Amino acid sequence: MNRRDAIKQFTAAGAALALPAWAQAKSLVLGQSAAFSGPAAQLGIQMNKGGKIYFDMVNAGGGINGQQIELRTLDDGYEPDRCKANTEKLIKDDVFALFGYVGTPTCLAALPLVNEAKIPFFGPFTGAEALRDPFSKSVFHVRASYYDETALIVKQLTALDLKKIAVFYQNDSYGKAGLEGVKRALTPLGLAPVALGTVERNTVDVAKAVQEIVQKMPDAVVQISAYRSCAAFIREARKAGYGGTFYNVSFVGTQALADELGKEGLGIMISQVMPYPFATTTPISREYLEAVRKAGGDAKPNYSSMEGYLAAKVLAEGLRRAGRNPSREALVSALESIQNANFGGFNVNFAPKQHVASRFVDLSMLTDDGRVRR
Repeated sequence: MNRRDAIKQFTAAGAALALPAWAQAKSLVLGQSAAFSGPAAQLGIQMNKGGKIYFDMVNAGGGINGQQIELRTLDDGYEPDRCKANTEKLIKDDVFALFGYVGTPTCLAALPLVNEAKIPFFGPFTGAEALRDPFSKSVFHVRASYYDETALIVKQLTALDLKKIAVFYQNDSYGKAGLEGVKRALTPLGLAPVALGTVERNTVDVAKAVQEIVQKMPDAVVQISAYRSCAAFIREARKAGYGGTFYNVSFVGTQALADELGKEGLGIMISQVMPYPFATTTPISREYLEAVRKAGGDAKPNYSSMEGYLAAKVLAEGLRRAGRNPSREALVSALESIQNANFGGFNVNFAPKQHVASRFVDLSMLTDDGRVRR
């Protein structure tokens, strides 16, 4: 090798070393921190399964622009400190983007790191306003907000002339976001919650909350917590003689709540931000159900899995538009170009100053055989 060739080779090697790991990788590596253990584990497990079903399908078809998608996961147990540490590790490991984080307090712990690193943070499983306002160039939401969900719940209840509304909420940023949504919806009607009760995250210590709420005998209780604590509250409230109705927001984990309650779930209402995943009523539902069937194993259709699947599908479209070997900036621009796009009956509308794709909200109800119907 002559001197000139040696210099060229050395220069090329140095340039490669200067590139971030994701720019040199043959695959697109995504990082996900979520609860895969503990009382909220089904939320992370199902969100991950849905996303992985879609990514696996894409990889089997040759990947995106010739690159495979790898989803790297870390368990945070639905605890903010663990999520922060996981996010630090994923960023240090130079993953290309973050996908499918689960929970308001955990996502809020990750947010400063996301903004500092300017790493795309796509499809978090949370509807909290604190992740939407102030606007972040790095954060993209597929789902509607808790304000949207609680507005529909209050509209439904008051239309039925049920105006004595109590709120049982998780004592953290998630629960408080839902509580604020209920208050915002009630205030223009000259109403306010008649009783409040709290539960600590990752616990089922609901005795005090049951006492505080049941004694006011509300027409309905809006629940802003995860499935185990909500199920515990429902059981204990009924034992205490409460005969009113219960409404939950989507983050509760619909199928997990149905599984927890069994026959006791009859009549429990849950707001939803995803298309109905149990019947072929929309093209995206048909596609999702077929993908779940082909995935086999223990994969079963549910709202949390559908959210992971649809988020993965939208992100994949952004990756396609970003081109081969995309930069993070190219992905952000590509996602912002997905405007008024129809994903099998689910409309997605991003823009340079609009990173919330949807305000779709629907209502569902649990049956006494562990099923969910609209």
